[in-house]
Amino acid sequence: MHVIAKPALVEFWAIHPDAEGSLLAWYRAMESELFADYNDLRATFASADYVDGLRIFNIGGNKYRLIAAIHYNRHKVFIRAVLTHAAYDRGDWKRRK
Repeated sequence: MHVIAKPALVEFWAIHPDAEGSLLAWYRAMESELFADYNDLRATFASADYVDGLRIFNIGGNKYRLIAAIHYNRHKVFIRAVLTHAAYDRGDWKRRK
């Protein structure tokens, strides 16, 4: 898959350095696989959720959330947001679609 855009990850881990390792692991796993559909994605990312057409990934032991739009047919992953769990729970990200 082609992940767009890694700078969002770098920007987040600059503020939350403990997230760097987990975000890099997520990025490498996404870049090294081609997922056919959501079920295929869940084989690698068992905790991935589907919310309002987006995929939600637990990062750093569920301390952070990564929100992405995945276009399986084009093999593209668009990072929509990387948030702390508290910011995710507030739900502001749902209004930015």
